[in-house]
Amino acid sequence: MVREKIRVSTRTLKWKCVESRADSKRLYYGRFILSPLMKGQADTIGIAMRKALLGEIEGTCITSAKSEKIPHEYSTIVGIQESVHEILMNLKEIVLRSNLYGTRDASICVKGPGCVTAQDIILPPSVEIVDNTQHIANLTEPINLCIELKIERNRGYRIQTPNNLQDASYPIDAIFMPVRNANHSIHSYVNGNEKQEILFLEIWTNGSLTPKEALHEASRNLIDLFIPFLHAEEENFHFKTNKQKVTLPIFTFHEKLAKLRKKEIALKYIFIDQLELPPRIYNCLKRSNIHTLFDLLNNSPDELIKLKHFSIEDVKHILDILEMENSFP
Repeated sequence: MVREKIRVSTRTLKWKCVESRADSKRLYYGRFILSPLMKGQADTIGIAMRKALLGEIEGTCITSAKSEKIPHEYSTIVGIQESVHEILMNLKEIVLRSNLYGTRDASICVKGPGCVTAQDIILPPSVEIVDNTQHIANLTEPINLCIELKIERNRGYRIQTPNNLQDASYPIDAIFMPVRNANHSIHSYVNGNEKQEILFLEIWTNGSLTPKEALHEASRNLIDLFIPFLHAEEENFHFKTNKQKVTLPIFTFHEKLAKLRKKEIALKYIFIDQLELPPRIYNCLKRSNIHTLFDLLNNSPDELIKLKHFSIEDVKHILDILEMENSFP
């Protein structure tokens, strides 16, 4: 076990592993701190990290088993102490470590009598067993036990559904999560006149990776989820912080209104549906109770800019439509 004293820095944000231990080959524990944080930040980071640790880290496990001698999942085989269902449950618990992608084949081929363990699994080169002593079955007679296995790397968990035994294989519920549990806690303190926080993260893993490795991978995966927002196209976001100061074209709605009145057009009977506006602009006007050309022209450009989800570009677009001679009957 490794323990370190906690030293809180008041200048820069730092993280540190304050405790780490291996309780067994399949249970690692780590405790980490992050500080100093402003009030409320520790809970924000803690919740996000816990979800990323439990749901975003990939793991490897056995997802199906196949043997021609097995009539059905709940049968028993002469010479084997465990039922087929118990063997499948034991295979489900095997902890593997790999960097493979997709599905790989593995197998077990053992002659009894004797104990079958994880060490008897013949694996592809990219996969290794964390604990070779994990029990699979006991062979009580001199029989051959041959099982074909499928190994897959993924994240989260997957509950398998029966496949009607078309290929004589048995699906195994897959728990890909290498992090068995993750907790966070918060210590608050006062630094001068400012309230600050320390975030404590506790991580338990199945041995396929250390808690420190899990923390690094969860952090990278969490960052990857937010990268698209950092690279969003600028033109998709037309936020104007000072819309009143934007210069509009010289042509105004009131000038257009005067021209239309000279033509004696019944403005109240010309609906905005006839203007062929883009759907977003049309919906914005409808939500603001602007249904006819009369309603539209009674609003100045400055008043339209104040509408919810409306921009200066939308106003210019409406002006362009109104300037077209063929826009109205």
